[in-house]
Order: sequence, then structure tokens, then C-alpha cells
Amino acid sequence: MLDRIQSLENRYNKLNELLSDPDIISDTNKLREYSKEQSGLEEIIQVYREYKDKMSQLDDAKAMLEDDLDGEMNDMVKMEIEELKENTESLEEKLKILLLPKDPNDDKNVIMEIRGAAGGDEAALFAGDLYRMYSKYAEMQGWKIDVIEASSTGVGGYKEIIFMINGTGAYSKLKYENGAHRVQRVPETESGGRIHTSTATVAVLPETEDVEIDIHEKDIRVDTFASSGPGGQSVNTTMSAVRLTHDPTGVVVSCQDEKSQIKNKEKAMKVLRARIYDKFQREAQAEYDENRKSAVGTGDRSERIRTYNFPQTRVTDHRIGLTIQKLDQVLEGKLDDFIDAMLVEEQTKKLEQIGE
Repeated sequence: MLDRIQSLENRYNKLNELLSDPDIISDTNKLREYSKEQSGLEEIIQVYREYKDKMSQLDDAKAMLEDDLDGEMNDMVKMEIEELKENTESLEEKLKILLLPKDPNDDKNVIMEIRGAAGGDEAALFAGDLYRMYSKYAEMQGWKIDVIEASSTGVGGYKEIIFMINGTGAYSKLKYENGAHRVQRVPETESGGRIHTSTATVAVLPETEDVEIDIHEKDIRVDTFASSGPGGQSVNTTMSAVRLTHDPTGVVVSCQDEKSQIKNKEKAMKVLRARIYDKFQREAQAEYDENRKSAVGTGDRSERIRTYNFPQTRVTDHRIGLTIQKLDQVLEGKLDDFIDAMLVEEQTKKLEQIGE
């Protein structure tokens, strides 16, 4: 393991040299490529250097024990050795985790799609609650939200809402939200006070770049139509809404959030690329799963992943059996307990697979 990390440090040092080279600085593509690679190595190199420093201190402390020390000094050195051993063991574990295969999509922006499923108006209201929850979480992370398409209901929820979250590492945290979310509560319209169960589905797609997926213009059918819903004078008067259909895959995307047809087409293209990329990924994953079960976090959208129980003010994640009695805080966007637990679970699974 240490040999492998040493080779990474050698590469990191080489990248520092390259990024100071005038020829590289003048080449925008290479500068971006090398900067991104260096940034990806930053954390593991910092931990490795701290590890080497602690190991050097440990060797020095052990050498001191070979000298004739008085009783008090001898005890102090032994205590220091024990503390340094704990530090180095902890850093070794951290290095193991940092060496685990990284999801290539982790640093990307995210396109989220929330849809009311079973439960009619109550499901649409719950979809609205989930959108607000993720908006609050994104705000806490310093990320920006941009709505792409929304189909609201008269009761205040959403049949469907599609939005982009722009922020470094957004996908690394939100990918665990893929799946069916269930709510158990008494609807405001329920006079008998009976608890209803409704669901909403959440899809989390990484934003893709042009180089990652090859889409030909000739394969995309573009239709324009008049916007509907809130929007002022332009509604139903200008053909600003855009529908894109990718003929080879049958993927269809609509966008009418902007008054400009050009902006709507740009937004729709981002969603189209993400959905096609997601389709290819899922097909590849299905083929892989025929031979081996995948680790936690693949996010099958048909899978019920979490229940929000209002009468008992609890939220339960069924994948890892984690229950938190803080429903109000979770709905305010405090999702770190679940996201961190899912990250640990995924890392544990990967370590077990490596062990096998």
C-alpha cells in the first residue's frame, strides 16, 4: 500500500512541476487536466505526509528508549510511543479508505428528478417537501439550485420537479438519495385523522460533459410549444418551451422554465445528456450484476430506501437500518447523519470486496 502511495506522491510532485511550466500554463486544456488531477491527489498526499512525519517521530522515540533514561523520562517516552502508534494506525486506516476506487462522477454537479408516486395529492405534497429538504441541504453546502422543469399541483406540491444542483462534490453526497421515499402522516384534508402512506421517487443523475457521451444532433428531434402555467404575459403566447427526443434511446426531455427558447433548449440538453448517460450506466450495471451483486449505493429507484413517519417524528433508512428521531431537522435539510452512514457502509463493502 505504501509503495503505491509513494508513486502517487511522485506523480503529485511531477504535477507541481508541470503546472509551473509556461508551455502548460498557456495550454488551457492541459492546465485544466493537470490541475484536476493534482486536486484529486491533494487529500491522500496530505495524509501520507502526515503519516510519514508520525512514523519518523515514532522511530526517534524508539531510539531514545535505547539510551539510559531516568525512570520518569523513560515513562514519558513510552507514553509518547503509544500515542504515536495510535496516530499512525489511524492514519493507515484513512489511507486505505482514500485508496479505494473512486466513483468518477463524485465531483460532478447533479440533476435531481422528484416525482409524486402513490398517494395522489398527498404524494405531490410530499414531493414538494423533498424538494424543499434538498434545497435546504444544498444551501447549507453552499451549492446553487436551478429549476429546469416543474409541474405543480393546485394543492401546493409537485407532480414532478427537475432541478440542477451546482456544487463541487454534489453527486458524491446526493447519489445515496436515489430511490423511493415513503411518508406516513395524517393529510390535512383527512377529517378522520387516519394515517396515510404515500411515496415519491427521487432520481439523482450526474451532469455529463460532451466528451463523456457521444450524442449526434441528427438523432435529436426538437419540438417547440407554448409554455403553460405560471410565467406572466409570455405564457401561451410565445413558443419558448422545448421538447427534445433522442430517437435511438427514446429519451424525452421538456423544459419551459425560462422565457427564452434558447435557454430552455440548453437546460433540456443537460437533462437529456444526463438521462442517456444514466441509461447506459444502468445497462452496464445490470450486466455486471448478473455476475456479482453490487455494493450499497447503486440506487435502484424502485427500491424503498427511506420512511418519514410524522406521528412518531422519526426517519428510517431501510438500507442500513438507521432510525433518527429528528424528522423536523431532517426535513430542514440536515441529512448528514444518513449520508455519512451510507458513505461508511459503502466504504466497508468495498474493503470487504478487496479482502475477498
